[in-house]
Amino acid sequence: MKNIFIASTSTLYGSDYLEYILDELKVFFKDANSILFIPYARPSGISHDDYTNKVKDSFSKIRKTVVGIHTFDDPIEAINKAEGIFVGGGNTFVLLNQLYKHNLITTLKNAVTNGTPYLGTSAGSNICGLTIKNTNDMPIVYPPSFNALGLVPFNLNPHFLDSNTTIKHMGETRETRIKEFHSFNTQPVIGLREGSWLLVKGDSIILKGTLTARIFEHEKIPYEVKPETELNTLK
Repeated sequence: MKNIFIASTSTLYGSDYLEYILDELKVFFKDANSILFIPYARPSGISHDDYTNKVKDSFSKIRKTVVGIHTFDDPIEAINKAEGIFVGGGNTFVLLNQLYKHNLITTLKNAVTNGTPYLGTSAGSNICGLTIKNTNDMPIVYPPSFNALGLVPFNLNPHFLDSNTTIKHMGETRETRIKEFHSFNTQPVIGLREGSWLLVKGDSIILKGTLTARIFEHEKIPYEVKPETELNTLK
């Protein structure tokens, strides 16, 4: 049974890394003593080791050990034996490219589908969708495909921002870009605001946190859903 925690972000303004969801993660990873961390997204280009150490510091607060997948000779075996998995944020194109490079797409999807607890933040959340076409990141590398893990039947836009009418910026809003996406694609997109997450348990997909999420469906007017809304009918 799927057990997935899809968070918009790892860090809220004014708080430490993962701090706002640590109590939730203590419960989520209750049966996992060790977490396999996949640092491939490399935020700001930091090294895999530095990124993993940052994650170790946070998980030590809930008494979990963390091991980076880059330290294993066989990353496929590492995923298959993992008690829990965390894929952090950074650049989604870099992340997906590395997963394809190491032939991990199918292995990772199978592990999570079969019940290995999975936490994703930002880029690690983007890859839970059908494709990464709704990421906010720059395409600094070119993965073999934009197809992602397909763990949920829609795409995600983490860090979703509403338009700000008090500033004079005339560029595209997130909503405009998602509407452009729907000129060529039909899958739904969830605009996930900072501090919100989706909790997937089997076939159930529930919006968590204190904020609403914005739902974009092909040829429909965008709308808001409240926390605790079931979203498994989006297809």
